[in-house]
Amino acid sequence: MEGPIERAKLSYERAVFAGEVGELAAAERDLDKVEADLAVARGRILHARFFDDRREDPRELELFERATRLYRTLGDAAGEAESVFWEGCFHQVVRSDLDRAVPLLEQAYELATAAGDPYTQSEALRHLGIADHTAGRLDSARERLEAAARLRRKIGLLAGVAADQVGLIYIAASQGRRDDAVALAQEAYATAETCGAHRIMRQVEEARNQLIAQNLDQGAP
Repeated sequence: MEGPIERAKLSYERAVFAGEVGELAAAERDLDKVEADLAVARGRILHARFFDDRREDPRELELFERATRLYRTLGDAAGEAESVFWEGCFHQVVRSDLDRAVPLLEQAYELATAAGDPYTQSEALRHLGIADHTAGRLDSARERLEAAARLRRKIGLLAGVAADQVGLIYIAASQGRRDDAVALAQEAYATAETCGAHRIMRQVEEARNQLIAQNLDQGAP
Protein backbone atom coordinates (compact mmCIF):
# COMPACT_ATOMS: atom_id res chain seq x y z
CA MET A 1 0.00 0.00 0.00
CA GLU A 2 2.86 2.39 0.74
CA GLY A 3 4.06 2.13 -2.87
CA PRO A 4 0.91 3.50 -4.56
CA ILE A 5 0.44 6.21 -1.95
CA GLU A 6 4.04 7.32 -2.22
CA ARG A 7 3.83 7.30 -6.03
CA ALA A 8 0.66 9.39 -5.84
CA LYS A 9 2.47 11.91 -3.66
CA LEU A 10 5.35 12.13 -6.13
CA SER A 11 2.91 12.49 -9.03
CA TYR A 12 1.24 15.36 -7.22
CA GLU A 13 4.56 17.11 -6.63
CA ARG A 14 5.64 16.71 -10.26
CA ALA A 15 2.30 18.08 -11.44
CA VAL A 16 2.28 21.04 -9.06
CA PHE A 17 5.94 22.01 -9.18
CA ALA A 18 7.00 20.93 -12.66
CA GLY A 19 3.74 20.90 -14.58
CA GLU A 20 4.16 17.19 -15.39
CA VAL A 21 0.63 15.79 -15.28
CA GLY A 22 1.18 12.61 -17.29
CA GLU A 23 1.44 10.37 -14.25
CA LEU A 24 -1.75 11.51 -12.51
CA ALA A 25 -4.09 9.05 -14.27
CA ALA A 26 -1.89 6.08 -13.39
CA ALA A 27 -1.64 7.30 -9.80
CA GLU A 28 -5.42 7.51 -9.57
CA ARG A 29 -5.78 3.95 -10.86
CA ASP A 30 -3.27 2.72 -8.31
CA LEU A 31 -5.22 4.41 -5.53
CA ASP A 32 -8.51 2.98 -6.81
CA LYS A 33 -6.97 -0.50 -6.55
CA VAL A 34 -5.79 0.21 -3.00
CA GLU A 35 -9.23 1.55 -2.07
CA ALA A 36 -10.99 -1.48 -3.54
CA ASP A 37 -8.69 -3.95 -1.78
CA LEU A 38 -9.13 -2.10 1.50
CA ALA A 39 -12.93 -2.04 1.12
CA VAL A 40 -13.03 -5.82 0.66
CA ALA A 41 -10.72 -6.35 3.63
CA ARG A 42 -12.86 -4.12 5.87
CA GLY A 43 -16.04 -5.80 4.66
CA ARG A 44 -14.66 -9.23 5.49
CA ILE A 45 -13.84 -8.07 9.03
CA LEU A 46 -17.43 -6.91 9.49
CA HIS A 47 -18.68 -10.22 8.08
CA ALA A 48 -16.56 -12.13 10.60
CA ARG A 49 -18.03 -10.01 13.43
CA PHE A 50 -21.52 -11.02 12.29
CA PHE A 51 -20.80 -14.64 13.23
CA ASP A 52 -20.25 -13.57 16.84
CA ASP A 53 -23.00 -11.01 17.43
CA ARG A 54 -25.46 -11.85 14.60
CA ARG A 55 -26.12 -8.17 14.03
CA GLU A 56 -26.13 -6.72 10.54
CA ASP A 57 -23.75 -3.83 9.93
CA PRO A 58 -24.98 -1.86 6.90
CA ARG A 59 -21.42 -0.79 6.14
CA GLU A 60 -20.57 -4.35 5.09
CA LEU A 61 -22.63 -4.35 1.90
CA GLU A 62 -21.67 -0.75 1.12
CA LEU A 63 -17.99 -1.69 1.25
CA PHE A 64 -18.38 -4.68 -1.07
CA GLU A 65 -20.48 -2.72 -3.55
CA ARG A 66 -17.95 0.11 -3.56
CA ALA A 67 -15.16 -2.37 -4.25
CA THR A 68 -17.13 -3.92 -7.12
CA ARG A 69 -17.59 -0.54 -8.80
CA LEU A 70 -13.89 0.22 -8.49
CA TYR A 71 -12.71 -3.18 -9.71
CA ARG A 72 -15.11 -3.00 -12.66
CA THR A 73 -13.80 0.42 -13.64
CA LEU A 74 -10.25 -0.89 -13.38
CA GLY A 75 -11.05 -3.96 -15.47
CA ASP A 76 -9.84 -6.19 -12.62
CA ALA A 77 -11.87 -9.37 -13.19
CA ALA A 78 -10.37 -11.28 -10.26
CA GLY A 79 -11.01 -8.41 -7.88
CA GLU A 80 -14.55 -7.99 -9.18
CA ALA A 81 -15.19 -11.72 -8.77
CA GLU A 82 -14.17 -11.53 -5.13
CA SER A 83 -16.23 -8.45 -4.26
CA VAL A 84 -19.29 -9.75 -6.13
CA PHE A 85 -18.96 -13.01 -4.22
CA TRP A 86 -18.98 -11.12 -0.95
CA GLU A 87 -22.07 -9.20 -2.01
CA GLY A 88 -23.79 -12.52 -2.63
CA CYS A 89 -22.47 -13.97 0.62
CA PHE A 90 -23.86 -10.98 2.52
CA HIS A 91 -27.35 -11.45 1.07
CA GLN A 92 -27.23 -15.20 1.72
CA VAL A 93 -25.71 -15.31 5.20
CA VAL A 94 -26.68 -12.01 6.78
CA ARG A 95 -30.09 -11.39 5.20
CA SER A 96 -31.10 -14.95 4.23
CA ASP A 97 -32.15 -13.58 0.84
CA LEU A 98 -31.39 -16.29 -1.72
CA ASP A 99 -33.21 -14.47 -4.51
CA ARG A 100 -30.60 -11.70 -4.30
CA ALA A 101 -27.70 -13.94 -3.36
CA VAL A 102 -27.75 -16.69 -5.99
CA PRO A 103 -27.40 -14.50 -9.12
CA LEU A 104 -24.46 -12.70 -7.50
CA LEU A 105 -22.81 -15.98 -6.51
CA GLU A 106 -23.25 -17.32 -10.04
CA GLN A 107 -21.77 -14.13 -11.48
CA ALA A 108 -18.84 -14.36 -9.08
CA TYR A 109 -18.16 -17.95 -10.14
CA GLU A 110 -18.19 -17.00 -13.83
CA LEU A 111 -15.86 -14.05 -13.25
CA ALA A 112 -13.49 -16.11 -11.11
CA THR A 113 -13.42 -18.89 -13.70
CA ALA A 114 -12.57 -16.42 -16.46
CA ALA A 115 -9.88 -14.85 -14.27
CA GLY A 116 -8.39 -18.21 -13.24
CA ASP A 117 -9.02 -17.57 -9.54
CA PRO A 118 -9.59 -20.95 -7.81
CA TYR A 119 -10.05 -19.39 -4.37
CA THR A 120 -13.09 -17.34 -5.33
CA GLN A 121 -14.35 -20.20 -7.50
CA SER A 122 -14.35 -22.45 -4.45
CA GLU A 123 -16.07 -19.84 -2.30
CA ALA A 124 -18.82 -19.29 -4.86
CA LEU A 125 -19.32 -23.03 -5.39
CA ARG A 126 -19.58 -23.62 -1.64
CA HIS A 127 -22.28 -21.02 -1.19
CA LEU A 128 -24.16 -22.10 -4.31
CA GLY A 129 -24.06 -25.61 -2.86
CA ILE A 130 -25.48 -24.32 0.40
CA ALA A 131 -28.26 -22.58 -1.54
CA ASP A 132 -29.06 -25.83 -3.36
CA HIS A 133 -29.11 -27.71 -0.05
CA THR A 134 -31.49 -25.16 1.44
CA ALA A 135 -33.77 -25.57 -1.58
CA GLY A 136 -33.69 -29.36 -1.33
CA ARG A 137 -31.64 -29.90 -4.49
CA LEU A 138 -29.41 -32.48 -2.85
CA ASP A 139 -27.65 -33.87 -5.94
CA SER A 140 -26.67 -30.40 -7.14
CA ALA A 141 -25.64 -29.40 -3.62
CA ARG A 142 -23.41 -32.45 -3.32
CA GLU A 143 -21.82 -31.83 -6.72
CA ARG A 144 -21.01 -28.21 -5.93
CA LEU A 145 -19.68 -28.84 -2.42
CA GLU A 146 -17.48 -31.67 -3.67
CA ALA A 147 -16.14 -29.41 -6.42
CA ALA A 148 -15.48 -26.66 -3.87
CA ALA A 149 -13.64 -29.11 -1.62
CA ARG A 150 -11.46 -30.29 -4.52
CA LEU A 151 -10.47 -26.73 -5.36
CA ARG A 152 -9.74 -25.92 -1.72
CA ARG A 153 -7.65 -29.04 -1.32
CA LYS A 154 -5.71 -28.09 -4.45
CA ILE A 155 -4.84 -24.63 -3.11
CA GLY A 156 -4.08 -25.93 0.39
CA LEU A 157 -7.10 -24.49 2.22
CA LEU A 158 -7.70 -27.58 4.32
CA ALA A 159 -9.91 -25.90 6.93
CA GLY A 160 -12.17 -24.97 4.02
CA VAL A 161 -12.20 -28.59 2.87
CA ALA A 162 -13.41 -29.64 6.31
CA ALA A 163 -16.08 -26.93 6.25
CA ASP A 164 -17.37 -28.22 2.91
CA GLN A 165 -17.41 -31.74 4.29
CA VAL A 166 -19.73 -30.62 7.09
CA GLY A 167 -22.34 -29.82 4.48
CA LEU A 168 -21.64 -33.08 2.70
CA ILE A 169 -22.29 -34.99 5.95
CA TYR A 170 -25.81 -33.57 6.14
CA ILE A 171 -26.42 -34.25 2.46
CA ALA A 172 -25.24 -37.86 2.78
CA ALA A 173 -27.50 -38.35 5.79
CA SER A 174 -30.48 -36.89 3.93
CA GLN A 175 -29.83 -39.22 1.00
CA GLY A 176 -29.59 -42.27 3.25
CA ARG A 177 -25.86 -42.74 2.63
CA ARG A 178 -25.05 -43.44 6.28
CA ASP A 179 -21.62 -44.98 5.73
CA ASP A 180 -20.55 -42.01 3.60
CA ALA A 181 -21.77 -39.62 6.29
CA VAL A 182 -19.79 -41.41 9.00
CA ALA A 183 -16.63 -41.48 6.88
CA LEU A 184 -16.99 -37.78 6.04
CA ALA A 185 -17.43 -36.92 9.71
CA GLN A 186 -14.25 -38.78 10.64
CA GLU A 187 -12.22 -37.17 7.86
CA ALA A 188 -13.61 -33.68 8.43
CA TYR A 189 -12.91 -33.77 12.18
CA ALA A 190 -9.34 -34.99 11.66
CA THR A 191 -8.67 -32.34 9.01
CA ALA A 192 -10.15 -29.53 11.10
CA GLU A 193 -8.21 -30.68 14.17
CA THR A 194 -4.95 -30.66 12.19
CA CYS A 195 -5.64 -27.08 11.10
CA GLY A 196 -6.74 -25.88 14.52
CA ALA A 197 -10.16 -25.03 13.05
CA HIS A 198 -12.06 -25.33 16.32
CA ARG A 199 -15.30 -23.83 15.00
CA ILE A 200 -15.37 -26.44 12.23
CA MET A 201 -14.62 -29.20 14.75
CA ARG A 202 -17.69 -28.14 16.73
CA GLN A 203 -19.76 -28.15 13.54
CA VAL A 204 -18.60 -31.69 12.75
CA GLU A 205 -19.60 -32.79 16.26
CA GLU A 206 -23.04 -31.25 15.79
CA ALA A 207 -23.45 -33.06 12.47
CA ARG A 208 -22.26 -36.31 14.03
CA ASN A 209 -24.71 -35.96 16.92
CA GLN A 210 -27.57 -35.35 14.49
CA LEU A 211 -26.50 -38.43 12.54
CA ILE A 212 -26.56 -40.53 15.72
CA ALA A 213 -29.99 -39.18 16.65
CA GLN A 214 -31.29 -39.95 13.16
CA ASN A 215 -30.00 -43.51 13.38
CA LEU A 216 -31.63 -44.01 16.78
CA ASP A 217 -34.95 -42.71 15.43
CA GLN A 218 -34.71 -45.21 12.58
CA GLY A 219 -33.67 -48.06 14.86
CA ALA A 220 -30.22 -48.36 13.28
CA PRO A 221 -27.25 -49.49 15.41
